[in-house]
Amino acid sequence: MEALAPLTSAQKKEYMQQALQQAQLAENIGEVPIGAVIELDGRIIATAHNLRETSQDATDHAELMAIKKACQVVGSWRLERARLFVTLEPCPMCAGAIINSRMAEVYYGAMDPKAGAAGSLVNLLADTRFNHQPRVYAHLNEGESKQMLRDFFRKIRAQQKARKKAQK
Repeated sequence: MEALAPLTSAQKKEYMQQALQQAQLAENIGEVPIGAVIELDGRIIATAHNLRETSQDATDHAELMAIKKACQVVGSWRLERARLFVTLEPCPMCAGAIINSRMAEVYYGAMDPKAGAAGSLVNLLADTRFNHQPRVYAHLNEGESKQMLRDFFRKIRAQQKARKKAQK
């Protein structure tokens, strides 16, 4: 496989901003604010955000839905020249899809110490026992990604506390 043309700092920021916008769409409908964007040859070919609560489907993670859309656009399950931008470190399920789709590069914002599979809890994306290892770049727009998640969960906890108080 030929080497990918490197992205500029501005391109990386733009794609991650698009992922953050997707995360905001998720938050607007009560979903955990995680967004994903897939870039191929200088253009965005897929965007998605979490929809687990809406669909009640455990597999409706931003990354998986973006990968499915990108495969439809490309007409193949192989995304060998594609780059994934996601606001939170991929979980094991999403890491498996990234490996299986042969994604070239993964950029993520916040680390996930409870479920991260790209360096926090485990590092499936660097495991040479698999037949593919994408290049991984962490901490892109990390502060914004972390703050969005922090604010969301703070709000959820406050709502739960208010409900408990109202039931007393």
